[in-house]
Amino acid sequence: MSEGKIKKVSIVCSKGSLEGVYPALIMANGARMEGIEASIFFTFFGLYAILKKYQDEIKIATVGNPAMRVPDAKGMALPTWMGAIPGMSAFATNMMMKEMEALDIPPIGEFIEMIHDAGGKIYACKATVDMFHLTLDDFCPQMEKVLTVGEFYDLSAGAEIIFT
Repeated sequence: MSEGKIKKVSIVCSKGSLEGVYPALIMANGARMEGIEASIFFTFFGLYAILKKYQDEIKIATVGNPAMRVPDAKGMALPTWMGAIPGMSAFATNMMMKEMEALDIPPIGEFIEMIHDAGGKIYACKATVDMFHLTLDDFCPQMEKVLTVGEFYDLSAGAEIIFT
């Protein structure tokens, strides 16, 4: 554990759901707002957040989500089987997007652009890129570089590594 003020964070985003991607974006943005160096390493399904074709299609994972509550976190939990009802993911995503819009939380593409413009670094995992047969043309322009895990660790030297 580092002593004193955190100077650098490296965030790993491996989940491709709305509730998997937004924590990484919020933490990276918050770090940059505090003057902390920040990078996000997108891997596995988290990679969809930086793919041009999919970043506006990210949904809430409703199937098997025991914390799912509607309309707010104080309400009774929905049985996990309800997440399998057709349209439930779209419904939950739409509700969440309305709540985030009311709080002025930007959509994923805009959020990534804000983080990049503030000096945050956006990286893609080489193993995942290869596994998913992706090319550089598939990514949003803010994606800095495709990195191996070893390169990610080298760039993260001295950083707090955070998994979302």
